Amino acid sequence: MFSSEIARLRKLGVQGLLFQALNFLTVVASGLAMWKALCLVTNSESPIVVVLSGSMEPAFYRGDILFLTNPADTPYEIGDITVYKLPGGDIPIVHRVIESHITNTTQRLLTKGDNNTSDDLVLYSPGMEWVERKHVIGKVRGFLPYVGYVTIAMNDFPQLKYALLGSVGLFLLIQKDQS
Repeated sequence: MFSSEIARLRKLGVQGLLFQALNFLTVVASGLAMWKALCLVTNSESPIVVVLSGSMEPAFYRGDILFLTNPADTPYEIGDITVYKLPGGDIPIVHRVIESHITNTTQRLLTKGDNNTSDDLVLYSPGMEWVERKHVIGKVRGFLPYVGYVTIAMNDFPQLKYALLGSVGLFLLIQKDQS
């Protein structure tokens, strides 16, 4: 079976292979364009995130996918579940607002995971006592339970990610044109 696909690829020639590569690039570019459009609509740098820890149980569990918005002119309120990224940190944190202080045009938040015993002061960067609005990626508006385990598995096992990307690329390369 594999040798028949190689024969088919040879039959396509350079022009056919370039056409298939352009199809693949079109799919990738379309996905990126949709992601950027979603970022613009939600006003969030990352409108979809995956829960990586159990700090928000029972509200959210590891592997849940969260959908975010970041309304520019609406202040966050106590009880809102926010996703924020600390300066110098790579991983966003999903926690609930337990205190909010608004002064003039700035809002400062204190957060805590529902499953944690204390607030997030120990998580904040040295000298940081509050999460500022500029650190907030968004407010949780909805979720899909456990769907994010695929993302977690690909991060925990990079070989799985490369195998999946390679399989998708190979599939797009050898698919028959249905037009």
